[in-house]
Amino acid sequence: MFDTVLVANRGEIAVRVIRTLRALGIRSVAIFSDADAGARHVREADTAVRLGPAPATESYLCAERLLEAAARTGAQAVHPGYGFLAENAAFAAACADAGLVFVGPPAAAIELMGDKIRAKETVHAAGVPVVPGSSGSGLSDAELAAAAREIGTPVLLKPSAGGGGKGMRLVRDAALLGEEIAAARREARSSFGDDTLLVERWIDRPRHIEIQVLADGHGNVVHLGERECSLQRRHQKVIEEAPSVLLDDATRAAMGEAAVRAARSCGYRGAGTVEFIVPGKDPSAHYFMEMNTRLQVEHPVTELTATVAGRRGLDLVAWQLRVAAGEELPFTQDDIGFTGHAVEARICAEDPARDFLPTGGTVHLLREVQGAVVRTDSGLSQDAEVGSRYDPMLSKVIAYGPDRAAALRVLRAALAETVTLGVTTNAGFLRRLLAHPDVVSGEIDTGLVEREAAALLPDGVPPEVYAAAAAVRQAALEPSADGGWRDPFGVPSGFRLGGEAAPVRHWLKLPGQEPVAQDVPPGADGAEVTADTVRVTVDGVLHTFHRAGDWLGRDGDSWHVTDHDPVAAALLGAAGGHGADALTAPMPGTVTVVKVAVGEEVRAGQGLLVVEAMKMEHVIAAPHAGTVTALDVAPGATVAMDQVLAVVDPHDEEPSPEGPADDGQEAS
Repeated sequence: MFDTVLVANRGEIAVRVIRTLRALGIRSVAIFSDADAGARHVREADTAVRLGPAPATESYLCAERLLEAAARTGAQAVHPGYGFLAENAAFAAACADAGLVFVGPPAAAIELMGDKIRAKETVHAAGVPVVPGSSGSGLSDAELAAAAREIGTPVLLKPSAGGGGKGMRLVRDAALLGEEIAAARREARSSFGDDTLLVERWIDRPRHIEIQVLADGHGNVVHLGERECSLQRRHQKVIEEAPSVLLDDATRAAMGEAAVRAARSCGYRGAGTVEFIVPGKDPSAHYFMEMNTRLQVEHPVTELTATVAGRRGLDLVAWQLRVAAGEELPFTQDDIGFTGHAVEARICAEDPARDFLPTGGTVHLLREVQGAVVRTDSGLSQDAEVGSRYDPMLSKVIAYGPDRAAALRVLRAALAETVTLGVTTNAGFLRRLLAHPDVVSGEIDTGLVEREAAALLPDGVPPEVYAAAAAVRQAALEPSADGGWRDPFGVPSGFRLGGEAAPVRHWLKLPGQEPVAQDVPPGADGAEVTADTVRVTVDGVLHTFHRAGDWLGRDGDSWHVTDHDPVAAALLGAAGGHGADALTAPMPGTVTVVKVAVGEEVRAGQGLLVVEAMKMEHVIAAPHAGTVTALDVAPGATVAMDQVLAVVDPHDEEPSPEGPADDGQEAS
């Protein structure tokens, strides 16, 4: 076994790998960019090496600097985690050339399965069923469009070089193929450095089921059962579970055998995942989609449910390391069984109420659940800075139960107890999703989250949120009780001479909401404010919130409530504030495309700029027809949320279009 292993990743991924290295008595080496100098994975490793500036291309994706870090720290192996360079064949080969063991499959297997076109051809030759689609690599835009029309819409455009849903575009209208192909190529280049695309038949109401495989260097390959990954948003998984309620024993065995054949067809070694698309009405008609030549984010649900020789508690990272060190698997397929049920929820820095736009900020209060039946894999720590440079996933919460109903119940409770104040997350949304009747019954598909997203959002801001925020403001104004004299006119009590006290009122504002004038709850039962909690009674019901500064949280949801000055707002408006004419950044990120110039006339809905954050693009569109009178950014500029990007002065009448208008919708 190795003495020292460099972990070529960051965040919760690196923390997860470091935990196993510590358990095995192996010295861990973390790497970090300037943006992550104080990150949790850096503190938890035995030693750490700075790679470079914040951009991933100058740090985490710089193979030369990673290899230099391994040499400087005496590492014998590199564990790539499950992102960044984990599926980069050139990096795996470079490790071998440098005398380092790459903890993953051979470079040839990564290269083969990383090319979705060759991968489909290879596994099909091995007897694995594949999704009907285009054939051949390097197809032009016209050839892709022709293949899509031949297959018949709806079709799915997919980058050949990548995964994780990046660059995938569902096209239902053949007239939109040209612009959708262009958008898919642009995102594929940004995410993978390769804009090669393929097109596949879209299967309506499909299930996404994957099989975990494990192979050693001695010819042994086993599968560890399936994971149901059908709860997705924009092709990104949000909830995963094991086992799937859809499969019977015969289908499970058939899919497992197909996954093993796929792994053998490319000479696989280590832990990997074979992904299948499955028609919900006919699970026996499963199709190979792709093979992820790495460990998956959702591997914990397999670890919690798979048994080897009757024992539960598999550590897939440990087996990756053992296989990489040359060990032979000491068990066969007959030794593998399954028990209970596990469900995982991915906590991401995104705002469900703003169409899941990426968020960021400082973690002011953190509460993560760990226990006998709950596990949280996280890269967060108190006071951590969450920026827009990297993937939005912050942590994942995994629950285990003797059956599916118990596991869902435990996970919902764990999400309600999860607190990340200072950064808006999707925890509350996921908790409500897990209570959706179709999720509870297991009648799910890959489109369920998109269909039901609006219904899973809170109906406005609960009134107790404003009441709690007003109580916090009031407590901050109260003089400290030091036993000395207190000026009665300095106490914000609403006191009036010769009459009943007036309500104490605070003006409050939440992003995207109108300002609210909120009275402080009166009386002894009104509110109790402590350093990190607020308890407030509204209409006879006691509500408890976590608090940190201007942030309040409850049941996985959070609210950033700020003070509002109506006088200042009125003065700003009178002074000529831009108001609806201004286009602001919907998220912290980087401007990647500027399509217009000052003085240019634009149409309502025309795309003017593109902002990218956390590997996601957002088109900034003109709110109305008019003239661009201000443009405050250029390509490559870093912008803050709500920063003014441009101003469009309106026209009385819309000009005639000279070409096709952008749809102004989100590009990814």
